[in-house]
Amino acid sequence: MTSLRVVEICAGAGGQALGLELAGFDHALAVELDPKAAETLKLNRPDWEVRVGDVADPEVWDPTKFRDIDLLAGGVPCPPFSIAGKQLGANDERDLFAWAVELCGIMRPRALMLENVRGLSAPRFSAYRQHVLDRLNELGYVADWRLLQASDFDVPQLRPRFVLVALSKDDAPYFSWPEATPVQRTVGEELVDLMASNGWEHAEHWASRADRIAPTIVGGSKKHGGADLGPTRAKRAWAEMGVDGLGVADEPPPAGTPKGYNPKLTVEMVARLQGWDEKKWLFAGRKTSKYRQVGNAFPPPVAKAIGRQIVAALNHEGEPRLQTETATHNEVYRVLRGADAPLTTDQIYERINGALTREEIKIQLKHLTRDFDMHEGESASGEATYRLGTFRAFIGQDDHIRHEYLTQMRSKVS
Repeated sequence: MTSLRVVEICAGAGGQALGLELAGFDHALAVELDPKAAETLKLNRPDWEVRVGDVADPEVWDPTKFRDIDLLAGGVPCPPFSIAGKQLGANDERDLFAWAVELCGIMRPRALMLENVRGLSAPRFSAYRQHVLDRLNELGYVADWRLLQASDFDVPQLRPRFVLVALSKDDAPYFSWPEATPVQRTVGEELVDLMASNGWEHAEHWASRADRIAPTIVGGSKKHGGADLGPTRAKRAWAEMGVDGLGVADEPPPAGTPKGYNPKLTVEMVARLQGWDEKKWLFAGRKTSKYRQVGNAFPPPVAKAIGRQIVAALNHEGEPRLQTETATHNEVYRVLRGADAPLTTDQIYERINGALTREEIKIQLKHLTRDFDMHEGESASGEATYRLGTFRAFIGQDDHIRHEYLTQMRSKVS
């Protein structure tokens, strides 16, 4: 069996990279914008080729030099889809999801794996998802989305992630999503040894209070303050487990710390909750930088589980499965995309055979107008008509607003 090679974009501090390595992939290249995260990659894997800079900048790397790679993978920026943000999608200058899909037309990888936040699975982005699936189909890939919980893959943390996997039509019949194996360990059980490592006599008592899995760890961004464990709701969940979420500690509680004390977590503790062995994977930079690298990462065990399934598919292991028809995420998009003339709501209703109510059609039209140019007109009978225009996302355009944004905001982009 020959070695399988991966190019990873937006590699961060290596959560996905480590998981894919454990699954059986060798890194041909890793590209990362943040210098400290790139330094972390080099620190742990000095033999890897790591490029630092904007992944869409041709001066940073040349995708044509990695044609026919086995896997293209990445954790492209989350803010365009996060429910904590404005959910601008294709209109967000940071969005690289559609651009990454277009790379498949240039690099022709056998497989693609992209992960993002749960927000991308929301109805708001149904047309965006439909565009991605249809575009990958045009490029010769069979693609599917799946919402995965980190806690189903031996990570003691909720952390839902929305994952896209696409494979060539020859390899796709051999792919199946990994089976869930829910974690059995609580935060207390996972961290008690680290909590006691500085002499705290009451670590076991603390662990008995931390009797559940962690809420989603949030790394934050360079634009928003220092390191802490997330928004108010998450901090309340941490407090119920005896953890102070208002910051990150430099070290565990020392001897003599009171029994009822609510400690802060250290970076090493957060790394373990993300699925890293904190002794084997080191992080470059100061505390806040380290925490952001850890908190924004894709948990290695989840990446490993998906990676193993991709390896099995690329090696054609097992019996091929019958390919079921890909789910339709936005019926209205599909109809308008195939129409040769503007359509009214009633005409859309007829073409989808009543699969949606007219009110649902209007909702999907609203979603479409947020990510696509929509040309509205009027029929001869006075009814409103709709014709689908250009997808607004960045896919490599030289005149896209993303270039100006990155030039002005480079120091704050993470």
